[in-house]
Amino acid sequence: MNLENRIERSKSAELFEEAKKYFPGGVNSPVRAFKSVSGPPLFVKRGYGCRFTDEDDNKYIDFCCSWGPLILGHNHPNIRESVLKTVTYGTSFGTPTRLGNEIGQLILDNNRFIDKIRFVSSGTEAVMSALRLARGVTGKSKVIKFDGCYHGHVDSLLVKAGSGLATFGVSTSAGIPASFAKETIVLPLNNPEILEETLQKHGDDIACIIIEPVPANNGLLLQDKSFLECLRLKCYKYGVLLIFDEVISGFRVGFEGAAGYYNIQPDIITYGKIIGGGMPVGAYGASHEIMGHVSPDGPVYQAGTLSANPVAMSAGLAAVKELLQPDFYENLAQKTTKFIQSIQQHCDQKGYDVNMVQIGSIFWVTFTKDRIMEADQIDPKSMDKFKVLHHELLQRGVYLGPSGYEVGFVSHAHQAADLEEAAQKICESMDVVFAG
Repeated sequence: MNLENRIERSKSAELFEEAKKYFPGGVNSPVRAFKSVSGPPLFVKRGYGCRFTDEDDNKYIDFCCSWGPLILGHNHPNIRESVLKTVTYGTSFGTPTRLGNEIGQLILDNNRFIDKIRFVSSGTEAVMSALRLARGVTGKSKVIKFDGCYHGHVDSLLVKAGSGLATFGVSTSAGIPASFAKETIVLPLNNPEILEETLQKHGDDIACIIIEPVPANNGLLLQDKSFLECLRLKCYKYGVLLIFDEVISGFRVGFEGAAGYYNIQPDIITYGKIIGGGMPVGAYGASHEIMGHVSPDGPVYQAGTLSANPVAMSAGLAAVKELLQPDFYENLAQKTTKFIQSIQQHCDQKGYDVNMVQIGSIFWVTFTKDRIMEADQIDPKSMDKFKVLHHELLQRGVYLGPSGYEVGFVSHAHQAADLEEAAQKICESMDVVFAG
């Protein structure tokens, strides 16, 4: 299908060509390059509420929300004012600050699943630190991860399965020694039998199992609660720590994240995105006992010059206070459900092979009626349909992340009228997708 541009993107195109002189592929994170969709990437110059404006002055209803952090929308006034007030006193001191105490207390007072927390500067850093902590606590080295779960660009986790159902990892990136990848065992999601077999065989060497309890980096591969409960029981049985990577789901599906949503106690939890209020922040937390292994209390070393810097802490604190408002998550989930159902109803009436997957305020567009719970169930050919959908939505002023494997997010700033407008435009775009 010829994807005709009906909106002006010349300034974005010029900036992208210029950016290629400075950055690999013209971007500072790969998916931003629009390789999987059409045209040049959008260069955005401002955002407010649920919308942003690109350099060509096109306006879009945004469902990427900076890949999840902006649960309150763009440029929330409380966050903006908090940041502006803080920077008048300085941006970083390399010392503790009162703001760190305040957000730490607020999170811990409202989260049953962790006793102490350590702030870092990204989700990847949080996961890296959590793995080191698990190895330090257990004295074991190997890690189990699941195919279809992404945990940042940590060397030992940037791996895929080898040949066979339960195999030692194979690197998916140049620059990662094979010895690092072999410390990771990659299992299929939703397969308790393979999990048990692997733990029986390698349990004495396995420090932890890490999973996105809401797998949302390679599609939205929602698991049954029973599988997550199985992980918890198997970890107890074999003396293995359970890590929930909640960089996306943390503070998104509820204030206590997926641990609270499913009422399952992991040993270590990693967070990111939302707790920064739009600033780069990550964190990991656990019980008093486990966190007691972290330096300076214990022998597991981890440090960061900009960890818990006051600007990031002020943005996060303003955001977290909003999340604790009565019925915040219930209202957000309800309007997301209404939005998703209106699109699904249109697709069902037209007989389109579309399934809108949702949990809380996270959603994913799939071009099949089948439930997808594992990464290898995603048909690569369906990405051709997503490319058309993404293109048509851009022409209509709706922005999704530029990959069919990525999820979408609804924010508190999306009002009923915004969602009705977006749903109508998504339905119109679906008609184009299935007309070809």
